[in-house]
Amino acid sequence: MSKTVGHTLIGIDVSKAELVVARSDTGSIDTVNNTAPSIRRWLNSLPAGCLLALEATSTYHRAVAQLAFAQGHQVYLLDGFKLNRYRDSIGARAKTDASDARLILRYLSHECDSLRPWSPPPKAYYRIHALLHRRATLVRTRVALSQSLRDVPELKPLGKRLSNRIKQLEALITKRLETCCREVGWWEQVKRCKDIEGIGSLTAVALTTMFQRGQFTSSDAFVAFLGMDVRVRDSGTRSGARKLTKKGDPELRRLLYNAAMSARRSTRWASVYQRYLDRGLKTTQAMIILARKLVRIAFALLKNGSVYQPNLAENTCGRT
Repeated sequence: MSKTVGHTLIGIDVSKAELVVARSDTGSIDTVNNTAPSIRRWLNSLPAGCLLALEATSTYHRAVAQLAFAQGHQVYLLDGFKLNRYRDSIGARAKTDASDARLILRYLSHECDSLRPWSPPPKAYYRIHALLHRRATLVRTRVALSQSLRDVPELKPLGKRLSNRIKQLEALITKRLETCCREVGWWEQVKRCKDIEGIGSLTAVALTTMFQRGQFTSSDAFVAFLGMDVRVRDSGTRSGARKLTKKGDPELRRLLYNAAMSARRSTRWASVYQRYLDRGLKTTQAMIILARKLVRIAFALLKNGSVYQPNLAENTCGRT
């Protein structure tokens, strides 16, 4: 039986200032200020056990998602890319806040059975996630600064001093990340990940944080959550190219790629990496496969609370 039977369905278009709401029971379009008091008053007016769907938009969706979940409603966070494709598939000619709310409601009513309900992550998740991305912004800024001043000799000394100050900020954020993990009791899990060749403190913190985000039934589910699973496109006699779905956090994929680059130089993984190249894979393809192996090992350690055993690593991660 469909999950939607007997429930009020609600589609919400989220912006910084307001929520535009489409309801299945009344067919009305309402507007709610995107502030906690206004959201609470609106939620109190709803029937019990509603199904709410909204697009994940930066941080603006968090308040309504968390408050609705706390009041016992079922919440679904939707992928913006899929919504855009869905809009195109039904031939929608307009894109307004009201039409987006109706689109989300329509998507929920037709696809609810295939959607996974959202649940709030641990409080530390958002804090650590934000620190990771702030550090990534500093890294991009430092690299861009270095590249832009490369051909300007008279500015290079000043640019180098500025780059060094940015590195100090990066180090402070890394230290703060480790402190946060200790405060919430995740440090033992971080240390398990750090034992894996190629995985440093930053990547270990990121993997541990992402693992805390949900109940993953298998390493495949964890790999897919990180956006490192492969999209297959075959048709008839044509075998299309395989590409990563890239649905997860891009910063973590960057860290994992760097971890694979480090791991390929280790005694444990050098021969494995070379075998991929001998099969005719390109360097990037081999690196991604190696990164996925590191993810699967990390998942096993985090799931089982076990200690990394290098001699068993390759045998326990036969899948790529």
